[in-house]
Amino acid sequence: MAHLLREVGLDFVESAPVRHVFVGEIAAPPEPVFRALAEDVPGWADWFSAVTLARPLDGGARREVRLRGGTRFEETILVAKSPEVYAYRVDVTNAPGARAVVEEWRLAPAGTGTRVRWTFAVDGTAPFRFAVGLARPGLGRAFRDAVTSLDRRLASAAR
Repeated sequence: MAHLLREVGLDFVESAPVRHVFVGEIAAPPEPVFRALAEDVPGWADWFSAVTLARPLDGGARREVRLRGGTRFEETILVAKSPEVYAYRVDVTNAPGARAVVEEWRLAPAGTGTRVRWTFAVDGTAPFRFAVGLARPGLGRAFRDAVTSLDRRLASAAR
């Protein structure tokens, strides 16, 4: 069953009751990393193993994302500022208990590569918040694996 979530803005990243922040570095410079995040939405399924489908909607203003296990999201892009930040809000999901979700990807130069910071900010029912808290190690692993895979993908594309 689809649940309509609360409309929140980018400031929710700092004020959410549950926030997980993960950081990694990759060899590619920020511009191609940003393009992979914001412009090649279908490509997410190739480098983020939890994603089975990602497609832009409404000319890129929104996205549809499906995860392994059957979780689905309809999202609104909050900011796409190349090559620094890409953030989106979940508007509709089938995840029970979710009330608000924003994800933010911040990119910064790190030598010749990129420092990638992913913030996963959520609110929901007490059981949902508890479950997301328990999911932190798995989310961290998924982030590290995704960033490593994206790094390999961008390196092979640059050849």
